[in-house]
Amino acid sequence: MRLSMQISYAGGHHDSAKRVVELENAGLDVAWVAEAYSFDAPSFMGYLAAVTERVQIGAGILPLYTRTPTLLAMTAAGIDALSGGRCILGLGASGPQVIEGFHGVVYDKPLARTREIIDICRTVWKRQEKLDHQGPLYHVPLPEGQGTGLGKPLKLINTPLRPSIPVFVAALGQNNVKLTAEVADGWLPLFFVPDKAKEVFGPALSAGLAHRDSALGSLEICAGGLVAIGEPKDVAGVLDLARPQAALYIGGMGARGQNFYNALVQRYGYEAAAAEIQDLYLAGKKQEAEAAVPTEFLELTNLIGTGSHIKERLAAYAEAGVTMLNVNPVGPDAVSTIEKLKSWTQ
Repeated sequence: MRLSMQISYAGGHHDSAKRVVELENAGLDVAWVAEAYSFDAPSFMGYLAAVTERVQIGAGILPLYTRTPTLLAMTAAGIDALSGGRCILGLGASGPQVIEGFHGVVYDKPLARTREIIDICRTVWKRQEKLDHQGPLYHVPLPEGQGTGLGKPLKLINTPLRPSIPVFVAALGQNNVKLTAEVADGWLPLFFVPDKAKEVFGPALSAGLAHRDSALGSLEICAGGLVAIGEPKDVAGVLDLARPQAALYIGGMGARGQNFYNALVQRYGYEAAAAEIQDLYLAGKKQEAEAAVPTEFLELTNLIGTGSHIKERLAAYAEAGVTMLNVNPVGPDAVSTIEKLKSWTQ
């Protein structure tokens, strides 16, 4: 099981990059760089490529709607070349608040766009192959009667370092998970409960895998949460650090009936809690919403406790098919935490 980590640059990109170098030396395998509506992810990914040697650098995630499919392919190929073949292209739909509210782009057809974008990216990366894609949503080049009529199929000027760059997709809904299992190299689920994964995600994963091209190999699964290793008295209260994010996503990330995270928590069996969290959060009662997040849910989606307890949880993740443990170490010594996890996952 490989180790990955979402890289925060709240304290500045340069300090974060120094921390990634330390974590790389400790055994970190993948550094994920988020975008949302902060600074763009590729700029920092390119910087990390220059200061690291081994760690893979993943976009975690780039929204489907904010770049053309060919630009997504070009960006991934560029970072892959800069890093010596260490790029992972993480894609996701984000949400209408960001896509329509910050980018001014209509949020529609996320599944169809995911399939076509991945197909276009892989065509661009194939050596010496011109891009001619006429799909339901994307037409490259533009067909006759549109534009100036001067467009023609082109291929990337540079030869990509790799003809296939790993594509991971952030997915939670049943249809999106099914599509991810069919066409992606890896899956990025948030709030992953390994003990309930087969029940909640099993049918969708099986349906997608049944149509998967064998050339893609096995589907990677990247999941995890906060990590704090210690005796109960030493890690008491760490779970509460996960409450604000959980409440934000379950309660405020989307409108009623259009919140993927709320729907997921309901599928896990916390229907009443999901409804209460959303009601409180949308009413502006954020602290009450945080308090309403079930402690059991937080325990199952994070790795908090003694070494023996965490080893048991690692076994549960492995049993659920997780191939990449995504961690967020809590405490002053993240390097030591990564070193311990690395020794336990080898």
